[in-house]
Amino acid sequence: MPAAPPAAERAVAELAGLRRRLASMLYECLLLLGVLALTFLVPYLMLGVAAGIAPPGWFAWLHIFVVLGGYFVWYWTRHGQTLAMQTWRLRIVNAADGRSPGAAQGWLRYALAWPSVLLLGVGVLWAFFDRDRQFLHDRLARTCIVLMPERPKA
Repeated sequence: MPAAPPAAERAVAELAGLRRRLASMLYECLLLLGVLALTFLVPYLMLGVAAGIAPPGWFAWLHIFVVLGGYFVWYWTRHGQTLAMQTWRLRIVNAADGRSPGAAQGWLRYALAWPSVLLLGVGVLWAFFDRDRQFLHDRLARTCIVLMPERPKA
């Protein structure tokens, strides 16, 4: 793995604003409906109709957790952005060196995001009090969301 560039050579990135990140999260929810329809609903409907099988509830939740984790971690580690983040010009980076997070860091961020978002949005509310306006799961996973520069117009 190549060494990180010295601090003086690293580009300074602007942290993304809270409104932009929340809008991206809302858009992400819409996109996830399609991901879950293909990877969750279709197989479960086929199992139920064709074979009369209904997996237990815990298995369904585990399936959702793994499918969504695969989606997020794959995009974060490959491109630093999910589809919704590309639209809003956001990118997840390692807070220490500005690179895309690795698989372990991506899975950590993903696992921390579940309680952060679901427990009454505690991790999202955290951003209102955080000095850099970062979500709690970003702070704990040592990642941050930065704003990508605008593309030059042709």
